[in-house]
Formats: sequence, structure tokens, C-alpha cells
Amino acid sequence: MSQTRLTLKFRSMLWRYHGPGAWHFITLPARHAKAIKLSSQATRRGWGSLRVVATIGQTIWKTSIFPDRKSNSYVLPVKADIRNKEDIEDGDMVMLTLEVTL
Repeated sequence: MSQTRLTLKFRSMLWRYHGPGAWHFITLPARHAKAIKLSSQATRRGWGSLRVVATIGQTIWKTSIFPDRKSNSYVLPVKADIRNKEDIEDGDMVMLTLEVTL
């Protein structure tokens, strides 16, 4: 069975979750979240996550996005290794490309 990919390009702010673990995230714009929700009913995994290939600058990695009730969108976790490679930190605007597997 062939997989469909939805490619999204956008700018969004990197933000730090101030709870345990100090995770960093990027929230997807509402218009992209709506397109993903409409297209992904059959492919969601645990916690409603979806597989993606993310690109920030020269760094490309496989990860997942997760639904976020607070923003009514999806969030992309950005690990320290990625932040260090791309020299980004909390509050920075980031250009991001996501390939969502549907």
C-alpha cells in the first residue's frame, strides 16, 4: 500500500514547555492543523500522533507530531540535538518543512 504525504512549509515560534523535562515545541499554524485532521483519520497512532519528516535549516529528522488541545493544533517536539545543530532557542522564529505521512 502506498503512503500519501502532505508537505507543509511555514514559520512558527519555538517555545519551551515549563513543566517537567523542559521540552521545546513548535505549534503548527491552525490552517495546517485543519488540513492534517481532515486527511489523517485512518493513520493516527498512539495519543493521536502522526509520523513526519521535519526539516529545519540543514537538519532533517524523522519524528512525530502530537495533537494539542490547548492550541487546537499539533505540536512538534524539537530535541536539544536539533536546537544545537541549528542554533535555535526558545522564542526564535523557525522556518520549518514537514512531510506528514497520511
